[in-house]
Amino acid sequence: MAEKRPKLAKIDPVWERICEEGREAVAQEPLLGGLIHSSLLHHPTMERALAYRFSLKLASGEMPEQLLREIADEAYAAAPELGQAARADLVAVYDRDPACHRFIQPILFFKGYQAVQAYRVGHWLYQRGRRDLAYFIQMRVSEVFGVDIHPGARLGKGIMIDHAHSIVIGETAVVGDNVSMLHSVTLGGTGKEDGDRHPKIGNGVLIGAGAKVLGNIHVGHCSRIAAGSVVLQDVPECSTVAGVPARVVGEAGCAQPSISMDHLLKP
Repeated sequence: MAEKRPKLAKIDPVWERICEEGREAVAQEPLLGGLIHSSLLHHPTMERALAYRFSLKLASGEMPEQLLREIADEAYAAAPELGQAARADLVAVYDRDPACHRFIQPILFFKGYQAVQAYRVGHWLYQRGRRDLAYFIQMRVSEVFGVDIHPGARLGKGIMIDHAHSIVIGETAVVGDNVSMLHSVTLGGTGKEDGDRHPKIGNGVLIGAGAKVLGNIHVGHCSRIAAGSVVLQDVPECSTVAGVPARVVGEAGCAQPSISMDHLLKP
């Protein structure tokens, strides 16, 4: 087995690092050996491990673990982009969350990461017309993680949702790549209108805790939305908005707000 690890690292360095960290964690805390072996070390690939965690967390009396695992395995086998997005999300959490010190933490312990990966399986089902099953997954993700992402919403790669309590993302919302948001963020509508009614968030955007972005509006690339803001109009690129209702209060302050995670308003 030792001879294969350098080759595996070239193919999938993220998964190899996860396995190395898992072995170290078992040595440091043997009481977690069962959890880490069943969730990580027992599986040959990251996709298989994610499918196991998906089924374990979302299983209920209405839908057994085995069926959910088969659904997730099918999704990951048919759509390699799901695994690619999972790796990008994992690296994003590690890079941006100061509370994340190892790659194994999001997979095992962070509900924001786990909720996004479950959404991705539900979105895959939704795109293929299996909508009732996608809605079931949405319901279970909301019940288990407190994150309500409609399976019709479109999320890019490199998504980091910190703390992830009370996140709501509506059906026609679009979230670009490398977006960071904190807890209690809503990407919602403004009433009972049908059709395209939810926000479009550009790449590299940082959305502060408790911010509400409402309606079919556009938030430009690399902008910042201050905590507690209510955004009802388009946001220009590379700008900072704050207030209720939100207005432009300055530039974004850096090239990649979602990566710097700097929420302070500077003169």
